[in-house]
Amino acid sequence: MTKLWIFIAALAATLAPNAATAQSMTPMRGEVRAFADAFAVRVFPGNPYDRRIRVEVHVYDQDFRPVDAQITPKAFLLAGQASRPVLVVVPFDGATDRKVRICTESIPFPGEQTQIRAQICGKFFGHRRF
Repeated sequence: MTKLWIFIAALAATLAPNAATAQSMTPMRGEVRAFADAFAVRVFPGNPYDRRIRVEVHVYDQDFRPVDAQITPKAFLLAGQASRPVLVVVPFDGATDRKVRICTESIPFPGEQTQIRAQICGKFFGHRRF
């Protein structure tokens, strides 16, 4: 019986890292001070999988309403085990402070059996200096 438990523990230990692998984005938080009508954030979506994924970047306000931000590039293919920079420029829209959520979403390829859209979001604060 003890050998069975040792085997189960060893099996669980080897499977745990694979189950914990998830899409990533860095940084997940940030605070930016800007002197212009907008502030910029550079994020790095990451693909921990061995195959490529399609990625889209979206910006939302603190209540998850879409924000009209400039995102370069907005959608792209990301190779396995890779990351790439994305520049996000968020307008203040007359406010002196702005809280936004920048989200990376993996989009399933057409015809795949699994049609799950994964989303990971970071929280960013912009402060306008005069």
